[in-house]
Amino acid sequence: MAFLQLEDKTIVIMGVANRKSVAYHIGKTIYEAGGLPVYVVRSEKRREELQKLLGEHPIYVCDVEFPEQIETLRKTLAESHPLIDGLVHSIAFADYEDGPKPFHATSKSQFLRAVDVSCFSLMAVSNALKELFSNDAAVVAISISTTKMASENYGFMAPIKAALDSSLAFLTKSFSSFSNVRFNAVGPSLLKTSASAGIPGYVDSYLYAEQVIPRGSAVETQEAANVAAFLLSPRSSGICAQTIVVDAGMQINYFDEKIVKKSISE
Repeated sequence: MAFLQLEDKTIVIMGVANRKSVAYHIGKTIYEAGGLPVYVVRSEKRREELQKLLGEHPIYVCDVEFPEQIETLRKTLAESHPLIDGLVHSIAFADYEDGPKPFHATSKSQFLRAVDVSCFSLMAVSNALKELFSNDAAVVAISISTTKMASENYGFMAPIKAALDSSLAFLTKSFSSFSNVRFNAVGPSLLKTSASAGIPGYVDSYLYAEQVIPRGSAVETQEAANVAAFLLSPRSSGICAQTIVVDAGMQINYFDEKIVKKSISE
């Protein structure tokens, strides 16, 4: 038996956008470990776009902004995949169409929609699928490496990711009354994904991260996917209600001597 013990485990993966997505790399890793990835995407158009990329693996459609679609997903999965061993929540949305604004200028509609899609959906989908989860299923969300760094270009999403991280403990606690389902998150630092490309000023932040990380190169998407696969596996059974940071040591090196000298000499 392989180390991860994911053979024949059914893992529902929400949020693949393309080959660069964290969710895509997680699904690929699960499959290579002998698991059975089942994909859920936001629209029929996205499903058609991804069919060739994801091969013969099943792909279902669910826009988490609509409760009726979550209920339809539950019914569909109950018919085709009545026992689910894991769930990956790699869904986030923020309206940056008007460009970056000071945090205090965030509109109510912007903030609440981002909370709905990026955080509440984890609760809604988990609740909908609770009767399909195996007793020791694992749920893994994709978060960020820190929610306390006030980066202007990330805007209002960090507080929302903080709510996502906090919900892990509360979901674990409430599910514990009838199961051993675990909720965890992977918190990668800056990655090269299509979603990140839509964040204003992201490229500059990414290049800076490469300077701060001790090894001199940014975290790769596959590195985050590897940690997610571990959290989905029985091997991580003792890890619960945690956000595992995957930043290649970035947070220990903000005051690197060379970077500090370069900053104050400019």
